[in-house]
Amino acid sequence: MKIRGRLARNTIAAVAIAGVAAIALAGCTTTGSQTTTSASKNITIAQVNEATSFNYNTPQGNLDTNGEINYMTQPQFYTLDQKFNVIPNKDLGTYKKLSDNPLTVKYTLNSTDKWSDGQPMTADDLLLGWSINSCYYDSATTDADGNVTAGTQYFSTAGGCVFSTNLPTVGDNNHSITFTYDQPYVDWNIVNPIQFPIHAVAKVAGVTEADFVKAIKSTPKGDVKSPAPENPVLTKIAKVVNTGYDATSLPTDKSLLVSGGPLMVSAWTPKQSMTFVKNPEYKGTHTVKFDKLIMRFIGDANAQTTALENGEVDAIQPQASADTVKSLKANAGAKLFQGNQVAYDHLDLNFKSSVFSDPTVRQAFLLTIPREDILKAIVTPVNPSAKVLDSQLFLPGQDGYTQAVKANGSSAYNTVDIAKAKQLLAGKTPTVKILYNTGNPNRVDSFQAIQASAAKAGFNVVDGGSPDWSSLLSGGAYDASIFGWINPGVGNAAVPQLFQIGNPGNYSNFNNQQASDLAVKTQTTLNPSTLLNQKVEIDKLAFTDGYGLPLFQLPGLFATNGKVKNIGYFGGQTGIVWNVWDWTK
Repeated sequence: MKIRGRLARNTIAAVAIAGVAAIALAGCTTTGSQTTTSASKNITIAQVNEATSFNYNTPQGNLDTNGEINYMTQPQFYTLDQKFNVIPNKDLGTYKKLSDNPLTVKYTLNSTDKWSDGQPMTADDLLLGWSINSCYYDSATTDADGNVTAGTQYFSTAGGCVFSTNLPTVGDNNHSITFTYDQPYVDWNIVNPIQFPIHAVAKVAGVTEADFVKAIKSTPKGDVKSPAPENPVLTKIAKVVNTGYDATSLPTDKSLLVSGGPLMVSAWTPKQSMTFVKNPEYKGTHTVKFDKLIMRFIGDANAQTTALENGEVDAIQPQASADTVKSLKANAGAKLFQGNQVAYDHLDLNFKSSVFSDPTVRQAFLLTIPREDILKAIVTPVNPSAKVLDSQLFLPGQDGYTQAVKANGSSAYNTVDIAKAKQLLAGKTPTVKILYNTGNPNRVDSFQAIQASAAKAGFNVVDGGSPDWSSLLSGGAYDASIFGWINPGVGNAAVPQLFQIGNPGNYSNFNNQQASDLAVKTQTTLNPSTLLNQKVEIDKLAFTDGYGLPLFQLPGLFATNGKVKNIGYFGGQTGIVWNVWDWTK
């Protein structure tokens, strides 16, 4: 799951919905060379959030814009259609399940695949992707704060370790690898075991590719009870993958920009725009049909609509609001695409907060949350049929939502109950600091509504908002947070990401052992009925223990000036760029 502003797609998890960047002007000088092309073959889009990393698959890089960039510039063994069906991407190669017991899956690259620098893609690149996401070598013991106290932890991923395999076998003239899973894995068909070129990562790390491959093949599987000595080559590689791709401007080392997708980054004007050009080595049906894609960072929805009307951009993906929709409908040349996102806003309580160590205080605070008022102010003007969200794991219309709502106890918070909250507090006046994105008007409105309502029961709600909120989530220096998750639309990796104790995506530090154990079990449960029941039970435990409250499902909105063809609505993580290779101008 990604923060709306976050993503993790190799083991398809959730992403947080993030912050706002400065309004940009067209035609500014960029940090990086650009190829002169006809503007008529360029497409310009506007996005709310600026990029922060070229690796979306880390806790700090798990943002929506970063994920969209990865989607366009790095290899994908599959894509999703508008109905969230998994579509294998034969441009890259093939993957096939060879056996159910044990679960065995083979990935084969096309023999002609190349990275943007002309280097061939090989099984070594697949081994790198596997080593990042399998946590095969980890032998770490961690404390309650996630600090390593013994052993070694190499790669840090947004979704944590959700599958386990043996060391893969390499074949087909070093163009295939075969995974043999230790146990069944429910999301095997959406594992993408490739992200970065091994030769480029090795160069940045200062090691040879041969030494890295040797380290991958010779380092023993991690054993918490008997940790092996730390492998210095793996450590250097992990450092590059974990933090080396984080950036606030175009990297000087172009090895960090080597692409395996249809587009490649050519320029970045910080706070303003990022430019993409065709990857000359990319072949297949996903080859783009334009010369350049310019992604402008325009956080304000009104500024996006103005830029569209003035012809500064061809397409926008603003935060949906009644004013934005009204403004776009008044623009005769604008074409709107609307729908629900597989995304939702929520209030989470921090279980490491001293104020919320008392379950009675948690319950009292949640009884003050004016969810209906927040919905009516933010969502109803855009979607009159929208209702308050009553599940932490399911969205309306999904299998399991109705069942979960009946069982999870969310009805206890259907209405604000100040009198009961006061009774539970028994005269106490707890201070609650709430983290949220000050650059997002919807989050500001939600915070102010919660602050005013909670004060009636005796809570002193402190404004902990920040434009840098996403980087503060994992720090825990707050009592509650308001933000959004956007789901891929398929898969179950988001379940442990949110509810497993110690998972790097469990920002609220939720520590219900039963829910944590069930979350881990969801990853190996192949029976759909059993899996659904496990998720329903986790949902119930979350409400019972005062995890927080879901607020509403987010409405989605794209708009174009009519000059770009084949843009269509998609409610998943990859947003408006989900079919960028189909676009023409």
